[in-house]
Amino acid sequence: MKNMTLRLVFLFSVCFAVIVLGGCPVSRSSPQDASPTRPMPPDPGVVASTDGGVEEDVRHRVVRVRFATDRDYDPNARSNQAFGANRSDLRYGICEVSIPADHRMGELESPGWMELYRENPDKHVVLMRIDTQSALEFFEVFHRDAIDDDAALLFVHGYNVEFKDAARRTGQMAYDLGFLGTPMFFSWPSRGEPTAYARDGDQAKASKSNLREVVESVLDHTQTERLYVIAHSMGTRATTRVVSELIRERPELRGRIRELVLAAPDIDADVFRNEIAPALISSGAPVTLYASSGDRTLELSRRYHGAPRAGYAGDDMVIVPGIETIDATGVATSFWGHSYYAERRSILSDLFSMFRHGVRASDRFGLETIREPRGTYWRFRP
Repeated sequence: MKNMTLRLVFLFSVCFAVIVLGGCPVSRSSPQDASPTRPMPPDPGVVASTDGGVEEDVRHRVVRVRFATDRDYDPNARSNQAFGANRSDLRYGICEVSIPADHRMGELESPGWMELYRENPDKHVVLMRIDTQSALEFFEVFHRDAIDDDAALLFVHGYNVEFKDAARRTGQMAYDLGFLGTPMFFSWPSRGEPTAYARDGDQAKASKSNLREVVESVLDHTQTERLYVIAHSMGTRATTRVVSELIRERPELRGRIRELVLAAPDIDADVFRNEIAPALISSGAPVTLYASSGDRTLELSRRYHGAPRAGYAGDDMVIVPGIETIDATGVATSFWGHSYYAERRSILSDLFSMFRHGVRASDRFGLETIREPRGTYWRFRP
């Protein structure tokens, strides 16, 4: 009875925020510390889009993003509805995501009710096009648009995320990070509804074997020598298992997964400390964990499960030697505080230093080192 009550509280709280506050666990609010309008550099994977064929009149850019998904597919549907929420065969492809000319770093620009929710690539981050590909074609042209043709960024989304929003988020992050390699995401069949938490958890777990196939294929069938992985929330459950198992079983891959970023991981904190962290550390893959005590989604998850989550800071924050835990409480300031990893300039800058220059937490400018009896962690400077 107690568990049922907690589940009802969790679902009611999420639904209340969605209906009354217009929010959801996957925050789409503007970053409070966003930079001014970003100039439009010739980043990799980015091509100019023109208005009326006049190249000088650039209204938006298009980021080409690779994807792999085990969602069901309707080839006759519009791009933003082509992939559904049911499980199907693994598919590969490429999609195009618009970045408006006045894009602000960290923001996932979306239409509001005053715009009648009509997407405009000149104003919003929009999934404009999807092209599916055979596995052979996908891996043959994997690095076609990249300047740094041996680097790849793989994003694995979390709970309550539709395919189109995973694509949009990947395009936004790749652009804001100025990533020089190939951006890609893996989309498991989340229903994209706040009330489908338990169902999403089952689907994320069931997609583990497909995620492993994707990671292994990228390393085996492309010239990728540096793979950077960002997993968010519920998506960290399968990702952590895949990385640790893959490197344990194939030690020759050690060193090619250059960074594993766990953003707000929705994993039981004790399970992470006792089972997952030791496996990741022994794999040799550098691991960064972002946590926040302002994460309301993980607080609701804690009540639902009856156990602290690995992505929640505070007294129960996960501090394990060999894993760089970063307390992002000071910068995770949106209502839900769950998508800060891609919304805050300070964190995007931190990721940039990590990916572009390989700088560890102890040497990154925006972080301060905190030492206490539990161990050492880092937090963003005020």
